[in-house]
Amino acid sequence: MAAPPTASPAALPTMADIMAASRAQGLRVRLRTAGPLFRVTATTTGTRGDEDGEAVELGRAEGAVRPWPGGAVLHLDSMRMTRATLAVPDRPLFGLGMFLGAVAVRHGFDAGCTRAQLLAIDDTQRYHRKLVRFYTRMGFKVVHEVDGSSLGDLAHMLVWGGRGTRMDADIQELLAKWGKTFRPQG
Repeated sequence: MAAPPTASPAALPTMADIMAASRAQGLRVRLRTAGPLFRVTATTTGTRGDEDGEAVELGRAEGAVRPWPGGAVLHLDSMRMTRATLAVPDRPLFGLGMFLGAVAVRHGFDAGCTRAQLLAIDDTQRYHRKLVRFYTRMGFKVVHEVDGSSLGDLAHMLVWGGRGTRMDADIQELLAKWGKTFRPQG
């Protein structure tokens, strides 16, 4: 079976493309790094009707770039939305996650990562199913169900901090898939 075609790096959305698309949606997305660690935050102004236009954090994603045989890996540790996200009209919760994830994935690509990995945490059955569907639509594939039933799960649970569905994705394929969303049109 042939490997899927990969896009040329020039065809992938750049960090500037992603940041411009987020600004067009009224978001300010910021990437901060400290060694291999990173944090992506999304803010907006006046979300709660603040007169002074104070920036309100809507969500954040955190993780690390880890060296690994065969190429660095982007370890996506957590993504959290704040309650302020609920007050933002006409912005779906998972839409904000797309911007946070795109910045994190592009950061991984720029840092030489070939693969991204995450755990769709299993806090509740209903929300877990939604997370797995969301990440699958985004281009991740299920690797392992971490349910605590095997000794191998112990390592996953220590690394990820819980039970859930371990998922991986090829970073270049993610960026190629998301290209239309973030590249300027025309």
